[in-house]
Amino acid sequence: MITSMTGFAVATRETEALAVDVTLRSVNHRHLDVQYRLPQVAQALEPGLRSIIQRHVSRGRLEVALTVQERSEPVPVVDIDRALVRAVAAAIDAARTGGLIEGPLRPGDVLRLPQVLKVREDRAAPDLTRIGELVDQVLVDALVSLNEMRRREGQFLAVELDHRLASLLHLVDALEHASREAAETLQLRLHARVLELRLDPHADPALVAQEVVKFVARSEIREELVRLRAHMAHWVELAAGPEPCGRKLDFLLQEMNREVNTIGAKAEGTRASALVVTAKAELEKMREQVQNVE
Repeated sequence: MITSMTGFAVATRETEALAVDVTLRSVNHRHLDVQYRLPQVAQALEPGLRSIIQRHVSRGRLEVALTVQERSEPVPVVDIDRALVRAVAAAIDAARTGGLIEGPLRPGDVLRLPQVLKVREDRAAPDLTRIGELVDQVLVDALVSLNEMRRREGQFLAVELDHRLASLLHLVDALEHASREAAETLQLRLHARVLELRLDPHADPALVAQEVVKFVARSEIREELVRLRAHMAHWVELAAGPEPCGRKLDFLLQEMNREVNTIGAKAEGTRASALVVTAKAELEKMREQVQNVE
C-alpha cells in the first residue's frame, strides 16, 4: 500500500478529573524515529506509548507532544510553627513566674502571633493508572487520524508513481524495438564487412563468422528487459498490497536502475542511448517520490 510518511493529527479527551491532548507530526525518515515532548507526570509512560505507536506506524520521524491537565481542586492545608509556639509559651511562663503577666496562653493569643500559621494548597498524588489509560486512548485516536491523512497523501503519491511506471513501461517497449532495429542494422553492416573480408585470401571465414555472432550477442538486451518488466510487475503487486512497501519499492528502483544501466552499456544505436537517458530520469523522479512512502 502506498502511504505517505507526512501527516499531522490532534486528539483530545476529557474527564471530570483530567484533560489530555496529543499532537502528532510526521515526516519522512529511513526508520521509525519517535521524538517525545511529555509532561513530568507522563514521563514513565514513554515505553507504553512507543509500543502503541509501533502498532500503527512502521516508518518515519514522528513528533509526539502530550499535555495532561489535572482538574482536581486543591485542598487547603494549615500548618502551625510548633517550635515558635513552644518558645512563646516558655517566654510567657517566665513572665508569669516573674509576676509580669497573669493567665494562661490561649488559642486566640497563638493565632495573633505573626508567622505562626502557614497556609498552603495541596493536591492529591496523581493517579498514574488513570492518567495512563486516558493517554493511551487519546494517542490511539491521534494515530488513527494521522494514518487517515497519510493514506490520503499516499493516494496522490500512488497516482504520480503509477504515471511514472506507465511511462517507464512505454520506454521499455521502445527500447526493445530500438534495440531490435539497431541489431538488424548492425548485422547488415557486419555482413557487408564480412563480404569485404572474403576478398582477403588470408581471412578465415569461420573465424570471421564467429566474431560476428559474438559481437551481436554482446548487444543483446533481452534478459535485462525481461528482468525489468518483472520488477515492474512486482512493483504493482507491492503497491496494491496491504503492507507498507516504501523500503521494498526503494530496493526495486535500485534493481531497475541497475538493469537500465546495463542496457545502456549494451544497446546499440543513438536512439537506444537517448531512451536509456530518459528512463534513468524517470527512475530518479520515482526515487524522489518513494522517499516519502512508508
